[in-house]
Amino acid sequence: MRNKVIAGNWKMNKVLAEAEQFVQEVVKKDPTDQGVEAIVCAPFPFLAKLVDQTKNTSVKIAAQNMHFAENGAYTGEVSPVMLKDLGVTHVVIGHSERREYFAETDETVNKKVHAAFDHDLAPIVCVGETLDQREANETMNHIEKQVKEGLKELTEAQIAKTIVAYEPIWAIGTGKTASSSDANEVCLHIRNVIKEMTSEKTANQVVIQYGGSVKPANVDELLAQSDIDGALVGGASLDADSFIQLVEAGKK
Repeated sequence: MRNKVIAGNWKMNKVLAEAEQFVQEVVKKDPTDQGVEAIVCAPFPFLAKLVDQTKNTSVKIAAQNMHFAENGAYTGEVSPVMLKDLGVTHVVIGHSERREYFAETDETVNKKVHAAFDHDLAPIVCVGETLDQREANETMNHIEKQVKEGLKELTEAQIAKTIVAYEPIWAIGTGKTASSSDANEVCLHIRNVIKEMTSEKTANQVVIQYGGSVKPANVDELLAQSDIDGALVGGASLDADSFIQLVEAGKK
């Protein structure tokens, strides 16, 4: 059985005091147990403090991005070496907002995924289609290309440890959610692409999340699907009680 993984992506929200209060409430509830993982994807300035707050708990802290180089003349960037040194365990790579606003490509995603594994960070690799691509029936081909190019030249062991987050771009922050069956169809397609790249055993080990206006009201239906192993959550992860409800849903 694959673990359910609930990751809250705060994006560019909160100040330090709010971040600390959130994590304090989540840790106090200690909402996770065997089979469910809770990950907070926080802005860079908060990472060190939040890692310290979650020591000896089941809550993990992730960065929302990183550079693929270990060091160098990359003003404003953060390296995998820095993240590992802080105690961060996961990193989000290739989010649609990074692709749209900051020129992220499948090639840079692949470089970052390799860098993450080089430094013992677990990548959460995002894929997803636009509304135009969905309406043109290009979803499956587009997702297949993103998966194959993003995970290119990884070992089977590395792919097995990769979290893939399927986020239809048209559903992020819009209030629109893909139907549970539509979301599961794409997640199953991702698993089949990985099976083609590696093996059935490896494909069955990969955690595949759904993201896109996930909230307590719809998370149960999504997590009940055969190939949806968790959620990458935006707005609904900014409130501690809401985030705890989402994690609790993973236990059912």
